[in-house]
Amino acid sequence: MDIADLIARDRPRFRTATAFVESVLREAILSGALPGGTPLRQEELAAGFAVSRMPVREALRQLEAQALVDFTPHKGAVVTDISAQDAADNYAIRAALEPAALRLSVPHLTHEDFDRAEALIAEMDAEGDLARLGELNRRFHLTLYARAGRPRLLALVEQHLAAADRYLRFHFAALGRDHMAQDEHAALLAAARAGDAEGAARIAQAHVETAARNIEAFFARR
Repeated sequence: MDIADLIARDRPRFRTATAFVESVLREAILSGALPGGTPLRQEELAAGFAVSRMPVREALRQLEAQALVDFTPHKGAVVTDISAQDAADNYAIRAALEPAALRLSVPHLTHEDFDRAEALIAEMDAEGDLARLGELNRRFHLTLYARAGRPRLLALVEQHLAAADRYLRFHFAALGRDHMAQDEHAALLAAARAGDAEGAARIAQAHVETAARNIEAFFARR
């Protein structure tokens, strides 16, 4: 189904023009009807949707927060080019680095660290903004890795967690927020709080590998 078909099908479903444009473009991007790198020109979209430029602009900003659209110099908005291979590389690196950081960090974590991590889980439960949710997820993981005492390792972990943010937001947009896996976050925290470094490391590795399988399956269906 191309974007014109989606526009015709979905127009009656939405009360606001922004929600209409955002929903149609999201489906077109996730289905592959709009491939990565496709320019999204506001004037053309406004004409195609028969709306003004304002809801188109707002819809594109919402899609940017979901990592489905990038704004680039001289080009404006383009469909994010996220590939299965790029995502797999990121998850594989994280699955190797993060358990190693946890093994080193867990014996040195404090009650304040555990309380901070628990508070971040609660914040994630209540947060609706995908960009903010990604930041909270990153802070949760880094809180548990922070006592590793290996600055270069932690720098690599933080680098790849930051890179993973776009995949995480894309993941939520594609598969839904219920894939946040808060039960795994809670289990990870419980193991760390109990001083079980090996158990925490196993949970962290399984957590990342599950996310990798989910996004791989999405790309395969796409």
